[in-house]
Amino acid sequence: AADHPDRISDEDLFAWSAAPPGPDPDADYAARITVDLTRIEPFLAGPDAVQVGQPVAAAARTSIPIQKAYLLSCVNGRLEDLEAAAEVARGNRVADGVELYIAAASREIQDKAEANGTWRALLDAGAIPLEPGCGPCIGLGTGLLEPGEVGISATNRNFKGRMGSRDARVYLASPAVVAASALAGRITDDAAVRPGPARDPGVPPATFRPLDPPPDADEAVEILDGFPERLAGRLVFVTRDNLNTDGIYGKEHTYRDRTTEEMAAVVMANYDPGFAERTRPGDILVGARNFGTGSSREQAATALQAKGIALVIAASLSQTYQRNAFNNGFVCLECPSLVAHLEAELADAVEAGEPTVIPGDELVVDFGRGVAVWRGRSHRFPPLGPVPQALVVAGGAERQVQERLGLGQPA
Repeated sequence: AADHPDRISDEDLFAWSAAPPGPDPDADYAARITVDLTRIEPFLAGPDAVQVGQPVAAAARTSIPIQKAYLLSCVNGRLEDLEAAAEVARGNRVADGVELYIAAASREIQDKAEANGTWRALLDAGAIPLEPGCGPCIGLGTGLLEPGEVGISATNRNFKGRMGSRDARVYLASPAVVAASALAGRITDDAAVRPGPARDPGVPPATFRPLDPPPDADEAVEILDGFPERLAGRLVFVTRDNLNTDGIYGKEHTYRDRTTEEMAAVVMANYDPGFAERTRPGDILVGARNFGTGSSREQAATALQAKGIALVIAASLSQTYQRNAFNNGFVCLECPSLVAHLEAELADAVEAGEPTVIPGDELVVDFGRGVAVWRGRSHRFPPLGPVPQALVVAGGAERQVQERLGLGQPA
């Protein structure tokens, strides 16, 4: 710190500084982030959002009771995860009124856990075994959350309604914290989970602000035959940051065959039950930040496509969602200044918590110039190049491959 007077004290968990003047290997970077790993403590995400979190120690002080706990799925059903939970559970019992569900990520992992005693330690503690692989994490099978219940899970998704009832709450934590909480009957930072001296639970918040793209004002791109030079449609503003794929297309529909009409009827139902009824073909959906976060399900893109939404614009997009959209011939754009304009113009509705705002104005999108115009104000976005345009013209990646191989259209 003495060598870098422009840097915040290294005692802080996160330390930031601008790149020092003069030749420096970091000169090409915008900032430096220093993380003191010795000060990291167990963290709790939720309820019902990956992006909302707090140290487990802080949550423990509020004594949040739980009814179900989960140690399973491809994410935290590895051998080391089961071993970490067994270390906490060994010689103890799951609290009355709590169900602890366990499932190895694969049969091979379960065989190893059985061979070294890990599986038996969890069963002796009262854990309920499930088959390896998927299950409650995606709302399937045994152990789903009922209305009013609170669950804690070592998986990586806790979106509302994903693991059962929309009227339940779900928190995410490490396998050790999940096990300790199941034993205690409430979310806990038991000493068995985090040995050593108590740490300061205060963690500085992390922020992210996407910057507007800087294309030249006169820049224009070639528009391929079959791709529209411009689109105009009624603006539909979806106000929530981090709107996830479960909100766009719920898990109760994802694993069932649906016609396009059926998909259109339930799109956004898990976020705004009135969305499908209020929107119409040709509308342009504008989302907020990190739109489409969550699972890799392509139906979150194709359901909007089935509804007739012309395209999606957001301040920022999940890269998985964006890839799925273009692979299905559906246009997505990032335009943070448009979203900021909407939030200012429609502040009353946004502050009132309206999930979907339809002001009635038309939004015009000029693909050649990379400009979106609403209420007389222009907002620039990176123009689409030939690759995404070609995907849209072909109707998606599958059709494009079929055409290039001369195999005709897919069924």
